[in-house]
Amino acid sequence: MLTFRGGAVGALLLATVGLLASAPIAHTQPAPVTPTQPAPSGVTIIADLKLSREGVLEVVEQVDVPADGSFRMSLPLRLKVSDDAERYFKVTDVDTKGAGTATVANDQFTIEAKPGESTFTYSVHNLVNDAPGSQVFNWLGVMGTDIASISATLISPSFEMGIVDCKLGAPGSTRPCADVKTEVDGVLHLEQTDLKKGEAIDLTLQLPPGSVPSNADVRDTGAAGPFALTAPVLVAFGVLLLALAGMVAFVLRARRRNGAAATGSETIDPLVRDGERVQFTSPDGVLPGEAGLLLDEHVDPVDIAATVVDLAVRRYLWITPISETDWRITKVNAPDDQLRDYEKAVYQALLPDGAEAATVAELRAPGRVQSEPVRSALVADAVTRGTFADPRRPGLTLWLGGALIVAGIAATIALALTSGHALVGVAIALAGVATVLLPKYLPVRTPHGLELTGQIRALQRGLESTRREQVPPIDQETVFSRALPFMVIGGRADNWIRAFRDLNPSADSQPGLYWFGGFERDRNLQRFAGHFPFFITALEGLFATAGDPHR
Repeated sequence: MLTFRGGAVGALLLATVGLLASAPIAHTQPAPVTPTQPAPSGVTIIADLKLSREGVLEVVEQVDVPADGSFRMSLPLRLKVSDDAERYFKVTDVDTKGAGTATVANDQFTIEAKPGESTFTYSVHNLVNDAPGSQVFNWLGVMGTDIASISATLISPSFEMGIVDCKLGAPGSTRPCADVKTEVDGVLHLEQTDLKKGEAIDLTLQLPPGSVPSNADVRDTGAAGPFALTAPVLVAFGVLLLALAGMVAFVLRARRRNGAAATGSETIDPLVRDGERVQFTSPDGVLPGEAGLLLDEHVDPVDIAATVVDLAVRRYLWITPISETDWRITKVNAPDDQLRDYEKAVYQALLPDGAEAATVAELRAPGRVQSEPVRSALVADAVTRGTFADPRRPGLTLWLGGALIVAGIAATIALALTSGHALVGVAIALAGVATVLLPKYLPVRTPHGLELTGQIRALQRGLESTRREQVPPIDQETVFSRALPFMVIGGRADNWIRAFRDLNPSADSQPGLYWFGGFERDRNLQRFAGHFPFFITALEGLFATAGDPHR
């Protein structure tokens, strides 16, 4: 088998592997005619090659395989010519006759022949390589099996074809070819017999410059690809890192200012006095659930639990302990226009339409209580009241980020197909993604919401300092009950109950707390103080979920 740099005799000129240094063209005199000898036995190859004026090598190769033999040639279509360069070839117009097959696949052109005579016709492209003062062909054919004889003829467009060198033998142990000659009409003949497996024919030819178009396809594998780290790419990612650092600084500053403004040190007196009477009031009429959402920008189970208590305090529900671990929630009044949508959602979760009562144990059944509608309604209420920014409303950052993503994708494709530096487009797209995600990490409270949050903090500080003795006995139960949900959201209900532990819930001529049963005979809140935290924990368990719709 004859191969070109591991290829075949059919690609006699295919291995144009490099630029040849400028040198005088050595015209080889016709070799003496070898006396006629008996036809050798074994695989014989007759190849007619023609280099067209377009620089395409047209090959007709006849292979004769004896009855007990076989022939295979594998011609690589991609050759490494240096550490950082590869040469690419192309084979077209493949045709076979006889008991042979020819295929092009996986950067290989493969010819196989069974016993008998086979003829292969094909064209090889990208052969011509310019050198200083000439055009150069170099062919290295390595035998893959013993070859009885090779007879090859090459016709080129130029009559001035010269042979620079022709050697035969194993690599490192070569000898001159036996019979290579050039006719006066420029036709080259090569005859060789008895080639052994592993031996090679190394033939270098020169043509005058401009004989055919130079079409060698040599690619620099060491060159940067379209996604390589180039100077423009490094600059783009440097700008991206600066932009991201700026975004992080902006987010941290906004959250720090938001936290400071929402904390403060002001105190609001929760008690409003009207003559000798006292009542509890919240800033701007804020409700416990809304207050809990504003404090930490999350809908927590405790915020919903505080809303349940508030609905009972406002006489929509009645709560009765039926055991140490269970409570009955009973309808007192149906939801009306005085309730906000999220409060109606809480009521509906506990007592669906038509239900008069339900126990906490019943509500624990899988799928019975849906917390997501409550959470969504609470966030929607905050947006409606102007304390939260609408997370679903497209803002400037969304439009700007989307435009950067589209521009980055377009730039990546365009640069990859043209000048390279495609990672510049990737940097632009990443900047767009960061811009789109920016609002997720910014505070969602509006200026009005931020102001109201500070007032809620001030209210909680005022409640911490409030004592039962500051409230007339006739108003103590009402003030205690109305303020209790606001202490629930802050996790300070125990302190508030402790401050009112000596409250006599029957002082208003009605036994027990008017919204929480089970302790009607008590003259203080001692037992209620030990029981109430378990009720709050049970409510939190009903509405616990990992989701948070506003984030």
